[in-house]
Amino acid sequence: MLRARMADAPAPPELAEPQAEVARRPRLVLAGIVAAITLGLDLWSKAWAWDALREGETVTVIDKWAYFEFGFNTGSAFSFLRDASYARVVFILVTVLALGYMVKLALTLPTRWASAYVAIAMVAGGAMGNLHDRLVRMIELRGEMRYGVVDFIKVYYWPEKPWPTFNVADVALVAGVGLLFLFLTKHGDAVDAKKAAAKPAA
Repeated sequence: MLRARMADAPAPPELAEPQAEVARRPRLVLAGIVAAITLGLDLWSKAWAWDALREGETVTVIDKWAYFEFGFNTGSAFSFLRDASYARVVFILVTVLALGYMVKLALTLPTRWASAYVAIAMVAGGAMGNLHDRLVRMIELRGEMRYGVVDFIKVYYWPEKPWPTFNVADVALVAGVGLLFLFLTKHGDAVDAKKAAAKPAA
């Protein structure tokens, strides 16, 4: 009787069966939907900022803490390389390479965890949003037409100390990279095991 009860008892977490793999196609569909939503929100919000805020208007979200205010960044995060003539080409190439890497991850990562595909999609959607601006958005700066990225979210982390202005794509990129980092920290061993299993036997 005792043996029967022991057999029916649930296995400890460390002895339980690992979560099964699922078909890759549903995960790719999930990633596509999340990426499309991210890209759509980013492009819509930038178009609104371009039309509503470009002439200098400011919208108060939380007084003294958060505002919508137009910014145009010809560089990358924190305006890195904003005055370099080669910056646009470099950022476009880096973004295309990053998107290629996200596609590779989507086609090779284990499918049992949906969070990995949500993370990939957020990074891809954010990257495509900023890539769109680098390809089509232009504004006159100091008498010269320059390509750049529309930023409009301004947050103060301390009174009179604003964080550099950012956009929805930046939020998606940071959140996606953070989620992907947590996924690899927790499930990195499973990813490595899958890669090892995929290698041909010596």
